[in-house]
Amino acid sequence: MQIEHGGALDRAMERFGGTPGDWIDLSTGINPEVFPLPPIGLEIWNRLPDEKLLTSTLNAAREYYGAGSEAGIVAAPGTQSLIQILPDVMSKGEVVIVGPTYQEHRASFLNAGWLISNCASIDEIPPSAKVVVIVNPNNPDGRIIPREPLLELAKRMDSRGGTLIVDEAFADPHPEASVAAQAGMSGLIVLKSFGKFFGLGGLRLGFALTTRDIAQALKHRLGPWAVSGPALIIATHAFCDTNRLADYLARLRSRRELLTIVLAEAGLAETGGTMLFSLIEFRQAYLLHEALCKEHVLTRKFDYAPQWLRFGLPLDENAAERLQHRLGIALDIAQS
Repeated sequence: MQIEHGGALDRAMERFGGTPGDWIDLSTGINPEVFPLPPIGLEIWNRLPDEKLLTSTLNAAREYYGAGSEAGIVAAPGTQSLIQILPDVMSKGEVVIVGPTYQEHRASFLNAGWLISNCASIDEIPPSAKVVVIVNPNNPDGRIIPREPLLELAKRMDSRGGTLIVDEAFADPHPEASVAAQAGMSGLIVLKSFGKFFGLGGLRLGFALTTRDIAQALKHRLGPWAVSGPALIIATHAFCDTNRLADYLARLRSRRELLTIVLAEAGLAETGGTMLFSLIEFRQAYLLHEALCKEHVLTRKFDYAPQWLRFGLPLDENAAERLQHRLGIALDIAQS
C-alpha cells in the first residue's frame, strides 16, 4: 500500500489547476521560512565532501542537539533514509509502534520482515517488544511523552536486549521534550530532522544520535559521501548562527499563533499539533480537504483518520489572510 504524504503540490495542481504561486501549501510540517543560507564556494560543489567538513558538521550538530561526547552521531540524506535502514542493523523480532504516527516506520520494519505490533501509549508496550518506536512530539497529533518516562523505557528495553527509537523530527522548537542529551546510553536511538525546523526540507538532511556501535553500523550502511558538501556547509552555518536563531524561533511562534487565530475564527477546533503544524477534527474533513484544494489550499488528510486534517503554517500575515478567506469559502462548500 502506498503511503500518502504531504508536499505533493504537483499532483494537486494536475487535478485542481493553478501555478505554485496560486497555492498555499500547508500540507507539510516544514517551516515555510528558509533559514538564511551562507555563501557556498564553487569548490564545495566541485569536489567530494571531505572528512574535515563532515566532522565539523557533526560537532556542530552534537552541540546544537545537546548530545554529549560519548554519543555516536551519523549524518544521513534525510531521516527517512535512517528509518529505512534501521530495521536492518538490529536483530529481527517484534517492533512495537506507539501511534497512530508517521507511517514510514511501520512500512520499513514490515519490509524488513519484522513482526509489527501497535499500541496507543507506553503503558501498553508488551514485554515481548524487541524495538519500540515513538515519535515525540508525535505526528500528527502532537502528543508529547515527557523525558523521564522515555528514559525509563529505554533502560527497560536495554535490560532485555532491546532498543527504543525516538523520532524527534519536530522537537527543535520543543527542547523540553528531547532526550538527545542522553544519547549514547545503551538502548536508545534518537532521530533528528534538519529540514523541518530550518525550512530546508529539500536539502534532505537528518541525524541519528545513539551508541557508537550503532552509529558505526548505520555509517557502514549509508556508505561514503552520504551527505553532500553543500548540505554540510548549510547545516554547520545554521547550527552555529546563534544570533539569528532566537529571532527565527520568535517568528515561528508568531506564525503558529496566526494559524491558531485563523482556525479559531473559522470555528475549527484544534485537537492537537506542534509548533510546526496544527491538527483539527472535523466531521466532513475529506469534503473540506477537497473544497480547500478547489480554493488552491493544500492540507494533509489521513486515510486512517477521516475526521482529521493537518494544517502547516502560513508564511506571514498576508498568507494568513488569504487562508482565512479561502477557508471560509471551503467551509461553506463542505457544510452545504
